[in-house]
Amino acid sequence: MFLQVFNAKTAKVISHHQVEITQSFPKEGWVEEDPKEIMQSVYECIERTCEKLCQLNIDISNIKALGVTNQRETTLVWDKETGEPLYNAIVWLDLRTQSTVERLINKAPGQNKNHLKHKTGLPISTYFSAVKLRWLLDNVDEVQQAVLSKRAMFGTVDSWIIWCLTGGRNNGVHCTDVSNASRTMLFNIHTMDWDPEICRYAYPFKLLQYIFEKRKSGSLAGIPISGCLGDQSAALVGQMCFTEGQDLHLKCPCPLFSYHGLLTTVAYRLGKDEPACYALEGSVAIAGAVVQWLKDNMGIVQSASEIEKLAAAAGTSYGCYFVPAFSGLYAPYWEPSARGIICGLTQFTNRSHLAFAALEAVCFQTREILDAMNQDSGVPLMKLQVDGGMTANRLLMQLQADILCIPVVCPTMSETTALGAAMAAGAAKGVDVWCLSPGNLPLVTSEKYEPQINPEESEFRFARWKKAVQKAMNWEMTEPYCISNGMRCFV
Repeated sequence: MFLQVFNAKTAKVISHHQVEITQSFPKEGWVEEDPKEIMQSVYECIERTCEKLCQLNIDISNIKALGVTNQRETTLVWDKETGEPLYNAIVWLDLRTQSTVERLINKAPGQNKNHLKHKTGLPISTYFSAVKLRWLLDNVDEVQQAVLSKRAMFGTVDSWIIWCLTGGRNNGVHCTDVSNASRTMLFNIHTMDWDPEICRYAYPFKLLQYIFEKRKSGSLAGIPISGCLGDQSAALVGQMCFTEGQDLHLKCPCPLFSYHGLLTTVAYRLGKDEPACYALEGSVAIAGAVVQWLKDNMGIVQSASEIEKLAAAAGTSYGCYFVPAFSGLYAPYWEPSARGIICGLTQFTNRSHLAFAALEAVCFQTREILDAMNQDSGVPLMKLQVDGGMTANRLLMQLQADILCIPVVCPTMSETTALGAAMAAGAAKGVDVWCLSPGNLPLVTSEKYEPQINPEESEFRFARWKKAVQKAMNWEMTEPYCISNGMRCFV
């Protein structure tokens, strides 16, 4: 959990605080977070940030609005009367719903995973909230009982946070925004509303509204929550991508559907009376998390920051390719049966080569999405704007420029997701402290990385990556037919 306070005139960070949230892995392929821990981290970030502002002699009353940004597809159900979560949050990359997804695809005409795409912009996939909600309804007694007694509330993480901050069981506001709603697989991106045909498949919840509510208690009581964006949409706003073709989300005023494995999603809608802007998006399951895996699971590094130095010591993967398909492959393949693979190993391969291959894997996945986007849009991307924690890795940024053969532009303030949520909140009607018209956008300094290898070398390495991806396909089946002595056998 990360909270930042921005100056609306300069976009500079005034104060911030961060708290790590624990993820649990109760079974293979399952990923969960504790909703209570999420809210505790929110409260802690608010209180510690306010303390820091006081130490800087900044009056908290100068804060005019709050914006929320979040993991979009992560799914929760809670009891509106007790305020208690009925199960852990099921995280976006969780795979427990694979059998549900396969059943839905098998029932679809022509067994087409894109059967709902004309309405939702999304393939039928474990990634999205609807199938996670279906699993909760089918497998958690507490959820079933709460539904029967009309006490259950469903939402993504933004909904949970806003409901808690605005009073919780004491008339807390149950709402979301269109960028989060469009990732549930229940939302019609044309009508900009919940789709009754999709929702009738036994989703008996009061669904969601739109937001402009005030926090009711704590250090920021009375300040309106006037902005809400899913994390990728917030990054678009924070990068000030208000024209077409500026990022790996191609923004456009009407839905543009992909023929090359991308998602059509709602980028943002900055006000009830404003038109929605849409985006083509490429989603990757495991990118920066591959570094965390090398640290936590393999012990190759002791901290994430060590990966750059370790990879730089080799300067090459020496023919080693790493496909981190821990949760299957997302865009452009949408292949849940894929699993992680490291190939091209020789006796010479060492941990530095593996570290380099892991960083290359992030870049190759980005290249796959860039190629799909260029084919779908007909608008070649001339530069890549990046943000997030991994932009501190200068080797990674240079590798990305080399593999894409275009410049990579990295802002000095890397957490543009938080900035985007702040901009949306500040620009809301009734707040009006941030103007998003092109002539009034703040100048954000950045660093540019130019390609340093020839295109032929880049193409050779990318072709080898594609070969490795094919070897990662079709590893995992859904249902075991026997379990003996801890071993699983599959049909």
